[in-house]
Amino acid sequence: MEEKHKSRLVAEFTRILENKPIHVLDIPDEYKYMDPELIEMLEQSVNGILGAE
Repeated sequence: MEEKHKSRLVAEFTRILENKPIHVLDIPDEYKYMDPELIEMLEQSVNGILGAE
């Protein structure tokens, strides 16, 4: 998700998302499904957020 995606979600679902964390990974939406480079970036980002490093 990029910052623009977060903004759209918050604008549309402000009340539902109130007090819920939204993590922006700053990974551009330019990869194909199951692209190895994308998978690597997602694993690194998500592991950092979850503290699973």
